Amino acid sequence: MQKPDKDQVWHEVLASVRVAVSSATYNTWLVHTHLASLRKLDEGRYMAEIGCASSFVKNTVEERYFGLVQDSMAKTIGFPCDLTFSVKSAFMPTKTSQPTPLFEKEEEGEILMQKIARVQVRPGFTFENFAVSTTNQMAHAAAEAVAREPGAAYNPLFIWGGVGVGKTHLMHAVGHRLLGRGVEKILAVTGEDFTNDIVEGIRNKTTQAFRGKYRKLQALFVDDIQFIAGKESVQQEFFHTFNAVVGGGGQIIMTSDKPPSEIVKLEERLKSRFEAGLIVDIAPPDFELRCAIVQIKAQQKGLGLEESLVQTIAGNIDSARKVEGFLTRLMSEAKIKNKPVDLDFVNSLLGKKIEEEKRERATPEQLIDAVCSQYAIGRRALLGKGRSRIFARPRQMLMYILRVEYNLPLEEVGRLVGGRDHSTVLHGVDKIAQMASMDEGTRGDISRIKNTIRG
Repeated sequence: MQKPDKDQVWHEVLASVRVAVSSATYNTWLVHTHLASLRKLDEGRYMAEIGCASSFVKNTVEERYFGLVQDSMAKTIGFPCDLTFSVKSAFMPTKTSQPTPLFEKEEEGEILMQKIARVQVRPGFTFENFAVSTTNQMAHAAAEAVAREPGAAYNPLFIWGGVGVGKTHLMHAVGHRLLGRGVEKILAVTGEDFTNDIVEGIRNKTTQAFRGKYRKLQALFVDDIQFIAGKESVQQEFFHTFNAVVGGGGQIIMTSDKPPSEIVKLEERLKSRFEAGLIVDIAPPDFELRCAIVQIKAQQKGLGLEESLVQTIAGNIDSARKVEGFLTRLMSEAKIKNKPVDLDFVNSLLGKKIEEEKRERATPEQLIDAVCSQYAIGRRALLGKGRSRIFARPRQMLMYILRVEYNLPLEEVGRLVGGRDHSTVLHGVDKIAQMASMDEGTRGDISRIKNTIRG
């Protein structure tokens, strides 16, 4: 048998991986990898060494995308394949060669990528990817003003509104803009993260380290600040953190599902601090904005939609998160049923979606029990860390149904399935969607699990 050409193999692997992850994920992590070596171990197995541009890329790809890369490798070469990861450049310039502008640009992108991950700003949540209309125009303008003059314009900036209206997106867009301007002492956390950090600091007697982490920041972004309400010691610590950051000329941005005055059990001194800046709300998206959101989300998924389809979807779905969930389902069902994405197909899915929402739905807990029953495994094994296929495949099935049938956000699915990150969930959903399109057994499993939870 002829030895596989490793450059061609890796080209095919990346092409396969690219359709399973978002463009932001692909361009941030996987584009900085290459196939350093590929050797045959025995008659039925290969060993691949994946070279990564930096230790940062290596750790992220190995932890988050190991299974996805391994499956794609095995499919491409036609044999099981073990993987090792190493820090190894794909370029081997001579001592006399000079870096090209392209190489310099890639290095700059790598450095920026590391900064984005370190400060916990979400890739893809930029001003360029944010659709603006009358319902969010003021919030968008305020966020851009803060990005231009952090610590001076609207400090703190408090953005509130319902689920999926774009609060978090705007907050992280400011982070991207500040990083691009060289402001690096930034940190984006949730109210729960802040709470966990202070609890950990008290437990381990490391509160000084906690204060060093938060109080010297140039910008602090806190998502779902309402989570700290009712927690006396956490509110006290946040009060002092707030004063230290603002007093040092730093910027604070917070998001919540309601304005400060309506957050129950929030201390009055915190309400006073929050109300000292600008409080702006984001209303649910209007039709024009939903059309723009559908177009942006479809482009990010590589799905080309005609204007009539965009308008049909926007006219029937009322939030950005529901739009994303519907588009995921649309792509999945189109693959499974091998049907074109046309007006009839979109309308049939919309009709099914509306009808399903009218029916009483089983809780996620009941779904977890149904998956355990289908595969005869325990809850601990299903939601645990085991990577064995006997546990991983049922776990991916659970992710798929939670995402596609329940239209839950990736982060929520990850939380329910043992605290996985959104990239792991996305891989699991796409894996089951691909299997269901080719394997009758997988389609049967999905059907039996649905029947179980519907009684």
